Amino acid sequence: MNMNQLRYFIGVAEYQSFTKAAGSYYITQTAITQQIRALENHLGVQLFDRNTRPVRLTPEGSVFLREAKAVLERVEQAEHRVREASVGLVGSLKIGYIKGYERSSLSDRLRSFHNKYPNILISCYRWDTGILENGLQKGDYDIIFTWNSEDSVKNGDTDCICVERSPLTVVLYDSHPFARRQVLRREELAQEPIIYMTLSEDGNSFGDLHFLELYQKSGGQPNILFQSNDIESILMMVAAEEGISILPSFVTSKITNGDNLKFIPLEGSEEFVDIYALWKKNRKNQILEHFLEEIS
Repeated sequence: MNMNQLRYFIGVAEYQSFTKAAGSYYITQTAITQQIRALENHLGVQLFDRNTRPVRLTPEGSVFLREAKAVLERVEQAEHRVREASVGLVGSLKIGYIKGYERSSLSDRLRSFHNKYPNILISCYRWDTGILENGLQKGDYDIIFTWNSEDSVKNGDTDCICVERSPLTVVLYDSHPFARRQVLRREELAQEPIIYMTLSEDGNSFGDLHFLELYQKSGGQPNILFQSNDIESILMMVAAEEGISILPSFVTSKITNGDNLKFIPLEGSEEFVDIYALWKKNRKNQILEHFLEEIS
């Protein structure tokens, strides 16, 4: 049994004529009759009553007509989906992102992408930098959003683009002496207990070293009271007036001054963090191409 036999069978059933069905498919009546016979032999039943004019379906033929139409419809759907997949209109996209980046414009970009490509399933995973970069290498993610990681950016099998340069913001509690300032400089915070945002579980990533270097350039070391890679915990500890913190503005931009928190811009030409999108060169496909167009 093959697709042509199903099509010929449906044609004869709808035209109620071997001759008319053969003409619609531009084949001879003999050829279509032979195909229907082969189909009946395969099924072990007679599908048409050939003693009537017009020809009519047998009870078995009526049952098979419904099934044959369903099979052809499903095959056509499958062919359509495969064609869509080949040009990146259907499929899936696995995205990893650093903790805190869910507060950025990423959700707006994902929404825009979903509106353009509704048949692409977007799966999102939030981890720290080490897990994300290892997962990218293993193929767990198609693309990740992470801090500037020197090792990954320089990796020969990884491509990247900088998608955001986010200024740093000082997070204070409302009664702090600096809470009414318009801007602050890092050297003014030298004695302040810092709820320190580390970018990785071990606090030893390229981004962590970059943050420490910013303190050194200002002439000191951070007075670290506590360190965490969980943004919510940091904000809660600052609100509890245990200390202050310095966070990227994408974390704080959607939070209004409230909950005993104040956000003051940190002044300085190097007081920013870069967010990169990274992907493996050998895993690039049409869906990823479409997504890169969206975020570029």
